[in-house]
Amino acid sequence: MSTAVGNAPVQFAPTASQLEMAYSVCRSIARSAAKNFYYGFVVLPRRKRNALSAVYAFMRRCDDIADDTTLGANDRHNKLADWLDKVHRALASQPTDDPVLLALTDAQRVYNIPIGLLDQLAFGTAADLEGSQNEAKGAPQIRYETFEELRQYCYGVASVVGLVCIRIFGYRDPAAESLAEQCGLAFQLTNIIRDVKEDVAMGRVYFPREDLAQFGLSPADLAPQVDAARVRPLLAFEADRAREGYRSGEELIALVNEDSQPALWVLITIYRRLLEKIALKQYDVFSERVRLTVPEKLSVLGKGILKRLV
Repeated sequence: MSTAVGNAPVQFAPTASQLEMAYSVCRSIARSAAKNFYYGFVVLPRRKRNALSAVYAFMRRCDDIADDTTLGANDRHNKLADWLDKVHRALASQPTDDPVLLALTDAQRVYNIPIGLLDQLAFGTAADLEGSQNEAKGAPQIRYETFEELRQYCYGVASVVGLVCIRIFGYRDPAAESLAEQCGLAFQLTNIIRDVKEDVAMGRVYFPREDLAQFGLSPADLAPQVDAARVRPLLAFEADRAREGYRSGEELIALVNEDSQPALWVLITIYRRLLEKIALKQYDVFSERVRLTVPEKLSVLGKGILKRLV
C-alpha cells in the first residue's frame, strides 16, 4: 500500500438512522419557528420537505447568532464565522454530530445546492448585524439611500432563499432563477411593511431615503407617535412593488417540477394574502401586528393539498 493511499483522509458518511434523526430535528425546528413557510413544506414530497427543513434550520441557526443581543456585534460576527467554518468542514465530509449539519450536508449533495448560495444565506443574516454597529438606540437610522440598495439587501436575505428553494423544487428553464429572485423580493418587502414598527423600535429604517423623500417623510415620522394616514402612501407604494414580485411568483410556479408546484403556490398565497390583509387595514401596521390566523393559513394549505392530489 502506498503512503499516499494510507494517509488519505476518510470521508465521513452518516448512517441512515443518523440522517433520519437529523432530519427529524430540522423538521421540528421548522415546525416551531417557520410560522408561514412551514405550511408550504407540508405539501412537498417527504424528501424535499426534509431538505427544505434542513436549509431552514441552517438559516435559523444563522439568524439566532446574528440576533443574539447578549453579545456585541464583533462577537456575533466571530460566532457566525465559526459556525460557517463548521458548515464548510461538514460539507467537506469531515465528521460532525450536529444534526443540522448532518441534514444540511445530505440535502446539499442530493439537490446539488451551490455552496456559494449557502454562504450567501449566512452573509445575508449578517447584513443587519453590520448596520447594528451604527444604530443609536431611540434614533432610527436610514440604511439605504436608493431602492436599488434595498433590493441588494433583499437579495441577500430573501432572494437567495428563493434560489436555494428552486434547487430543491427542481426546474429546467433558467428563467426560473430571475423569477425566484423577484418572488423573494416580494416576500421581504411584505415583511418590511409588516414589521416597520418593530424595526424602527430597534433603530432600523429599511425604506430608502429616496422613497421617504418622495412622500415628504423622515425617520421621525415613523416613531414614536405615528400618523398612520400620513405614512400610508409610502407603504402602499412599497406594497405595489411587492405585488409585482408576486406576479413573478405566479410565473415561477409553472417552471418548477410538478410535485413542488402546490408547495410554491401555498408559500406565495400565504404571503400575498398577508400583504392584502395589511392593505385592507389601510396599512395600519402600528396599532397591532398584522398576521394571518391559523385557520386562514390552514385554508390555504388545504387548497394546496388538493392541488397536489388532483
